[in-house]
Amino acid sequence: MSVTIKDIAQVSGVSYSTVSKALNDSPLVKPDTKKKILQVAKDLGYTPNFVAKNLVSKKSNTIGLVWPTIEQTALSTLVTEINNQVVKNNYFMMLSINDTNHAVEMFNKFRVDGVIIFEGETPLVKTFESTLPILTYGVANNNPYPIIDVNHRKAIYEAVSYLNNLGHQKISYIGYPSHKDKRQIEKLKGFHVAMDEIGLKTDENSTINTDGLTWFDGYTATKKLLQGPTIPTALISGSYDLSVGILRAVNECKLKVPEDISIISYDNIPQMARLETPLTSVGVPIGELAEKMVNSLLDLINKTNSFPLTEVMEPVITKRGSCSPPADVKADERFS
Repeated sequence: MSVTIKDIAQVSGVSYSTVSKALNDSPLVKPDTKKKILQVAKDLGYTPNFVAKNLVSKKSNTIGLVWPTIEQTALSTLVTEINNQVVKNNYFMMLSINDTNHAVEMFNKFRVDGVIIFEGETPLVKTFESTLPILTYGVANNNPYPIIDVNHRKAIYEAVSYLNNLGHQKISYIGYPSHKDKRQIEKLKGFHVAMDEIGLKTDENSTINTDGLTWFDGYTATKKLLQGPTIPTALISGSYDLSVGILRAVNECKLKVPEDISIISYDNIPQMARLETPLTSVGVPIGELAEKMVNSLLDLINKTNSFPLTEVMEPVITKRGSCSPPADVKADERFS
């Protein structure tokens, strides 16, 4: 049977209200009395009933996060950064990888103050029986809730432009354009728009479908590409995990980065710098994204600002030396 405040009051020889004040660190309780009560609570193994406390205060200082997968490095990094921002703001975070409806229902029972939902394969519809402040992360398109959208299309567009400015014309995009994942579709669209506007030719080797987002998917797709008759001078990877496999395939084919082939990857996360070959990356820096998401949800919770239905964050390129002019351009520069 759990220990109650009344049990602590009985052992301490004080009133119920005094125990309650002491446990809430009230200055109305004398220091010696407070110290005695806290020691008794510890000795008895008292655990605060946060649910009951939340019912009284109507605030839990807890947010819920609905997360679709634990398998992608970039998303795992983002979740860690979100938690850091949550703690920084004196909140706690509860994490669920359940179906969105079930997760929100559970968070309602725990009386969290707000929820962040990572958009998954199933489009979000406003069916939740909840008055909770809800913020989503995904691709803006007739969203029922406020959304933080990273401009995935522009990120890959900028990657193509960056490589072309270095002199690359044979550029391949390696990714997984699943029709169920709008983020991946936006990346592919960005590649095609950039190649078309710049006037670069595309063929069957320009876009490589990895059929998945694991490192092994990136490895097998790249190995097949590099064993073909035409090898591109630059690669754009659709994610960090794919890049791990891409680098392994490039190394096995005895190609050097960036001397023989340049690589730029989506996912602007610190892990890019810790790869065997540090990769230039494009995207919204993960720390900035996490801070924006948490602050936006807290604004919704506290109603301190009017948050727009859609807020788009713009990508930046972080250079780490994995891109350089192609060999033929370098040769032309030497003899010019």
